[in-house]
Amino acid sequence: MSEEHPFAPYIRILGKGRSGSRSLTQDEACQAMRMILAGEVEPVQLGAFLMLLRVKEESPEELAGFVLAARETMPLPDNAPTVQLDWSSYAGKRRQLPWFLLSALLLASHGVNVFMHAAGGRKDNRVYTPETLALLGISPSNSLPEAAAQIRTRHFAFMPLEALSPALYQIMELRPMLGLRSPVNTMARMLNPLRAPVAIQGIFHPAYRDMHQLAAQLLQQPHLAVLKGEGGEIERNPDSPCLVKSVHNGVLSEEEWPALFRNRHMKDESMDTRRLPALWNGDIEDEYGLAAITGTTAIALKTMGMADTQEAAQTMAVELWKRRPSTWLKAA
Repeated sequence: MSEEHPFAPYIRILGKGRSGSRSLTQDEACQAMRMILAGEVEPVQLGAFLMLLRVKEESPEELAGFVLAARETMPLPDNAPTVQLDWSSYAGKRRQLPWFLLSALLLASHGVNVFMHAAGGRKDNRVYTPETLALLGISPSNSLPEAAAQIRTRHFAFMPLEALSPALYQIMELRPMLGLRSPVNTMARMLNPLRAPVAIQGIFHPAYRDMHQLAAQLLQQPHLAVLKGEGGEIERNPDSPCLVKSVHNGVLSEEEWPALFRNRHMKDESMDTRRLPALWNGDIEDEYGLAAITGTTAIALKTMGMADTQEAAQTMAVELWKRRPSTWLKAA
């Protein structure tokens, strides 16, 4: 190749040594991701780009640019219903069951339009959202128009990342080859494909709370809450205080939600996902699971402006649980 590849300048910006390198601007990040998603980048360039970002760590401007480029490949369906809450799920659970799924479904069962996007199917010791939703009798949407139709009929739709963006999914699946996560693991949580005015995001590493919050502000996300959730998912751990960082109409804020128990619960050794529909249907009791469900629901309710205080949000969440439609989920 006698001429420089068009993508080479973006690699040079990130990798030009300790004194010469810098982060990408939001516009540069957007253009770089456009090229990646269009298949205009050589594999060796993609690997170098991803790992330089990983070593440096993504900036909020870079994440915002990446998300904007990805959204260009996800046009809104015609006559799409208004989605009130965007819920991402990309971590998987290995210490406690994914009780947060019942939080999202609880809101949907009471008429809140929820769109969930996730990745799963990895061969490790985690429990992932796609497989668990299948157990609950919820089929995935294979396109955004199909998701819109499901939201109209059931107030809830789920779409796996491989259907939402095959290109991003392929990049995420490079982790076993590269040995490290990539920016896609972070930006996927921010996609909000159906442009819900409210988004909640879960992270595992506390430093990423600020990154998500600042990127959401750049993306002009009207309302956002980001928390260090149990296992990295959007799930309030009832055994520990939970710091939630928010954006509301461009204004940044934070608040701590208290622990709901004094003593910590033991790790769930069985991770039997059949306990999720069993708890919903009233066949079993689970102190931890119920607190995780209502506690997570409370954060969502307050973020959506459906409750003014933590106490009011928790009371509302408990009441919604008491009034859940018992036949809404199939038994395992």
